[in-house]
Amino acid sequence: MTEQRQERFRFSEAPIWEWQRKYFEEQGLKAWNNDQVPQYITSNPMIAEAYAEMIFGFLRDRAAQGETKECVTIVELGAGAGRLAFHVLQKCCELRDYAGIPLPPFRYVMTDLPMKNVESWERHPALQTYIDQGLLDFARFDAVADHELNLTVSGTTLRPGDLQQPLLIVANYFFDSIPQELLYVGDGRIYECDVIVDFPDTPEKLSPAQLLENLSMDYSHRRAPEYEHADFPYKDVIALYQEELEDSHILFPAVGLECLERLSRLSRAGFLLLTADKGDHRLENWKFAEPPELVLHGSFSLTANYHAIQHVFEQRRAESLFTSQYYKNLNVGCILMLEKPMNYVNTRLAYRRSIERFGPDEFFSLKEWVDRHVESMGVQPLLAFWRLGGYDAEFFIQSAKRFSSLLPEASDEEMTDIRRGIHKMWSSFYVMEQRYDLALDAGLLLFEMEQYEDSKLFLEASLEADEEAPVPTVLYCLAICCYELDQIESALAYTREALIQEPEHEEALDLLHALTGEV
Repeated sequence: MTEQRQERFRFSEAPIWEWQRKYFEEQGLKAWNNDQVPQYITSNPMIAEAYAEMIFGFLRDRAAQGETKECVTIVELGAGAGRLAFHVLQKCCELRDYAGIPLPPFRYVMTDLPMKNVESWERHPALQTYIDQGLLDFARFDAVADHELNLTVSGTTLRPGDLQQPLLIVANYFFDSIPQELLYVGDGRIYECDVIVDFPDTPEKLSPAQLLENLSMDYSHRRAPEYEHADFPYKDVIALYQEELEDSHILFPAVGLECLERLSRLSRAGFLLLTADKGDHRLENWKFAEPPELVLHGSFSLTANYHAIQHVFEQRRAESLFTSQYYKNLNVGCILMLEKPMNYVNTRLAYRRSIERFGPDEFFSLKEWVDRHVESMGVQPLLAFWRLGGYDAEFFIQSAKRFSSLLPEASDEEMTDIRRGIHKMWSSFYVMEQRYDLALDAGLLLFEMEQYEDSKLFLEASLEADEEAPVPTVLYCLAICCYELDQIESALAYTREALIQEPEHEEALDLLHALTGEV
């Protein structure tokens, strides 16, 4: 039996946070492979389009105020796999080009703690166009300590006071994953919760993920009058908790608030925060709250205290936007820490249109239903949901077989929409290390639709990307595509290659005979 040792820590200083850092530093972008760490809910094209609408609204508001010369800097905290940044940039450029109106220039800065993530983004094929256009830059950023951003592409450093335009901050699945204080409110007093951790005597032999999986924690309370002192920077929200809460455990985002304040100093004009997380902004949701449980996914996450963040900045005359309906999976908020925030009409309208009316949380709830019913859906509902989700590759991979089964009943118009959707999907596909071959699935479906030119394009892309020996069936399909396109030499080459892989492939033998007369 493995021996255990027990130690006591302040919650924000418990070893779980160091294990969290090490996990992401060791894994790099591999942390998001096949959704080991969840990314779809906060990185899909639908939420990216909602954010792009708000960013575009913000640019319009700045233009309306006569601020069109200075660049607007958009900083994404914890950009992770990079998929959200890619989709947001793509949608922002589409909106800018479609509108054709005077706007301030903008640049997007992706940040994260591990430097290996920054280096991976710099090499990612989908991001090169935006790097070349000067629209995208990168920086390593430690949310706990850093006061400036060292941009790796331009080689410049953003320091306090450098920005003339307000800073626009994007923070998805960020506040729930950085150190937080754990407080307890009882009898009108504030207590700090220490965590008692049981872990093996030789933790160095375990990976960060293994340490978290085998973690055992208990909590104890001790009086913490320092939170009630007049010089505590967030004393107003603490006083509210003392007055309104009883027998409640509060995750208090001191580090998150300090991080926002450090970033806000980069600009002379305030900031706009766009954020999505498992987070509660309603005070009643913190009443009688039990001690938190870690949600494990290689790393771990908690519930973000949006109420504290909202309250602190509203006390400083910010305007905050959260939905009137209760969220189920994802709470999306916007905080305008700006001079005269109500003047940002286009930004607020974009939130109302893209989040409040029907937003990422509703979309994800609908997707959960669709996931269970794909096999009973018809062509039109499949197309409608695919279109709603921004022609997302994940949904296509899930529904390709269903589309295939429905082709005999599909109209010419529906076939055209499927083909158009595949091309839209491909143009906005952000490659991650996943276990599926999108080009192959697209190529085979187009082959069934007798769209041979398009099918050839995707099947050849699949062969080029796949390091393993080609599948005879794919080679045969390519041979047929070439034959139908009157590319006889290529058809013959693919046929012979298929027969090398599978000498008894009947269809390939028949095609070889038709092409050459050979038996």
